[in-house]
Amino acid sequence: MPAPDSPVALIGHSGAAARALRDLGLVGVAVPHDDLAATLEACRTLRFSGALVHPSQEAALVSVTQADPVAQRVGRVDAVAFAGGVHGTFALADALTDAIEASGYATRGASALLFGHSARDLALALPLTRQGFTDIGVVGDTVPEAEAAARHLPAGLRGYPVSRADPSVATLAERADLVVVTGGTLLPGLLQPYHTVVDLTGRARPEAAATVMDLSRLPALRLARQLAHATGQRFHSDELTPLLTALA
Repeated sequence: MPAPDSPVALIGHSGAAARALRDLGLVGVAVPHDDLAATLEACRTLRFSGALVHPSQEAALVSVTQADPVAQRVGRVDAVAFAGGVHGTFALADALTDAIEASGYATRGASALLFGHSARDLALALPLTRQGFTDIGVVGDTVPEAEAAARHLPAGLRGYPVSRADPSVATLAERADLVVVTGGTLLPGLLQPYHTVVDLTGRARPEAAATVMDLSRLPALRLARQLAHATGQRFHSDELTPLLTALA
């Protein structure tokens, strides 16, 4: 584990982020991002514990880190650890699982529908598929995009990759309990009152009085995951809420 006083690199973040981290007892240092490979190497040499990555730089970090499978599929890195290499992760994906577990929603034995554009945005929801669902509909703009995402479903889980234009989307929606929107907007008439909707876009506008899951804790849960990866330290999401504006 990194030393408690090891600094955290802030890639693309402002000075306000460093001041916010100070309240947690962490030393944050804003670093250049014009040459990310050189910056990361310098951070390793200077024994930084890890890095927090601003959304504007997430896509650029994939090619210069040892990105984990989720980060590779999503095409983004939001936290880096320097222990034994330059290890990138995309904490938002696992934080989504944390948010749904914290909500008390019963995933075991349920059916889900993932609704997105491409394999990359659909990958945001893939960690959820390990939570005991019986079958998963995967809807993308095209069949190849849906199939590319569905290839990473757990063994034994029934997956149904289809395009938005496929009439069977309505059937998949009818039997789904949880609808996860990772990109684009839902097709009209898909939702029913028994559906619970997880909207990562903020644009789904559910109809038919479907229940929209409260994701207000998701940013803090994500930051907790980022800090655990970058520093090796665990923080409770509640204590991180005041930092979110500075790190946005």
